[in-house]
Amino acid sequence: MRIFLDTANVEQIRHGVRMGVVSGVTTNPTINAKEGNADYEALSKEICSSVSGPVSVEVLVEGVESMLRQARQIHSWAKNVVVKIPATAEGLEVTSLLSKEGIKVNMTLCFSLNQAILGALAGAAYVSPFVGRLDDIGTDGIQRLKEIVEVLKCYQLRTEVIAASIRHPMHCVAAAMAGAHIATVPYNVLLQMIQHPMTTAGISRFLADWQKVTKK
Repeated sequence: MRIFLDTANVEQIRHGVRMGVVSGVTTNPTINAKEGNADYEALSKEICSSVSGPVSVEVLVEGVESMLRQARQIHSWAKNVVVKIPATAEGLEVTSLLSKEGIKVNMTLCFSLNQAILGALAGAAYVSPFVGRLDDIGTDGIQRLKEIVEVLKCYQLRTEVIAASIRHPMHCVAAAMAGAHIATVPYNVLLQMIQHPMTTAGISRFLADWQKVTKK
């Protein structure tokens, strides 16, 4: 399973890349707005230059023609851009047209197996089931993720599954066990994934024991 960062914070992305574990980024209008940068193109280009792997950038309009126009514009910003399109009837039409043009699409806001199947059939390079948001409404998000992975694999559809809306490290564990190709995680979750109290205690113990020897 690959790890993407779900953020628009360039410093967080660069840190993740330096750690050698982050191979892509997903953004959305909400997390972009948190950075206080109203220049969508400039911020997206800076993110794309900070990581070599895919960077998902979402359209900000509705309607087939409007989404197509903006998607093509976003595609021109960088070689590693992936356009995020919502899982709607219009989104399917846009995805189908873009995929035929060689433009990679991440079908976002995916909450059902039906949406994932249709997205894959329309040519989406990625589908993004929102695990955490499904949990929020009393649905088992990981079970839905597992169903999507199994069905796409069964029919040998090439669409990759991104476990999105990750809330905590155990979501990442479960996503990996479910067979997700990618988990896109917030920066704080990435840092939590490497933490363990026994590791911290072990480091302290080793250093303390060594200091006892060197002070003799």
